Amino acid sequence: MVAIAALAALVTTLVAVLIRWLPESASEEMDRIEFVFWFTTVICVAIWAIVSAVIVYAVLKFRAAPDDDTDGPPIHGHTGIEIVWTAVPAVLVTAISIVSAIVLAKNDDAGDNPLRIAVTAQQFAWRFEYPASAEGADDAVTAGELVLPVNQSVKLTLHSLDVIHSFWVPEFGQKSDAVPGIETTLVITPTRLGSYSLACTELCGLGHSTMRAAVEVVSREDYDAFLAAEREGGGGGGGGDDGEAVFASAGCGACHAFAPAGSDAEVGPGLDDLAGAAEGAGVSLEEFVRQSIVDPNARVAEGYQPDVMPDTYENTLSDEQLDGLVQYLVDGQGNGG
Repeated sequence: MVAIAALAALVTTLVAVLIRWLPESASEEMDRIEFVFWFTTVICVAIWAIVSAVIVYAVLKFRAAPDDDTDGPPIHGHTGIEIVWTAVPAVLVTAISIVSAIVLAKNDDAGDNPLRIAVTAQQFAWRFEYPASAEGADDAVTAGELVLPVNQSVKLTLHSLDVIHSFWVPEFGQKSDAVPGIETTLVITPTRLGSYSLACTELCGLGHSTMRAAVEVVSREDYDAFLAAEREGGGGGGGGDDGEAVFASAGCGACHAFAPAGSDAEVGPGLDDLAGAAEGAGVSLEEFVRQSIVDPNARVAEGYQPDVMPDTYENTLSDEQLDGLVQYLVDGQGNGG
């Protein structure tokens, strides 16, 4: 029976070790989550080996003869064994619970002076607001990509403008929902430079699969340079009146095809022939574009459903951003090449 248990443990261990079940860690929090994973896996392998050995041994040792139709002898059970198979699982589950609780507490501890970044989720885009350069300054940066300095504890505050979304970067391990009307938080301490992808993991509408954002982990110097470049280029207002930047940060390309922006999504109607749509509606191109952004249900393109595009852009975009986005879409008509 010992040999059977050893063989079962060996095979299971090889499956556990040789197959990459988790993404390569890129944060302190993911390192701790991996520890819990392997702690639990070791316990499971041991239990599986013992159970497999007992089952195989019992089948080989006590198998009835083909012509034996008699009932087995009546037995009462073994009180000592019952106590053992109740106490041991209780101890193991308690151990897993304690380790998990410690890891959860550590992963939620941002330390004394974390970098704070506000994350706003909206169908179907992410927006990130970085802190101002000094207390009282008005140069906070808003962008459509998440840039984090390596080895710096970061506390994300998550907000949703419409439905429930979920923030998850696989290599960071941590995950948290963004819930309308509630501020949730998430702590990340990146440990590896590189490019990653943020995905929404809560089904949030037709464009759910396209709700992604680029994540960059850079050196502190590159992080400071990123903020300086954003402030110099108008990033303090999410792109200022730069319509192309607003198109990207507002997530328009996740749902609409627009050749000048290089987007080819088909969740919503294409934006390369807005002039024809405006003519059909009997209004000017600029009026049509503006109304389609701030009141998307006023005119719904044939073949598409109402109440899919968010109607919150009038509140989430400044007047300058809205003007810039409208002008970008107007100027892009007939310039797809």
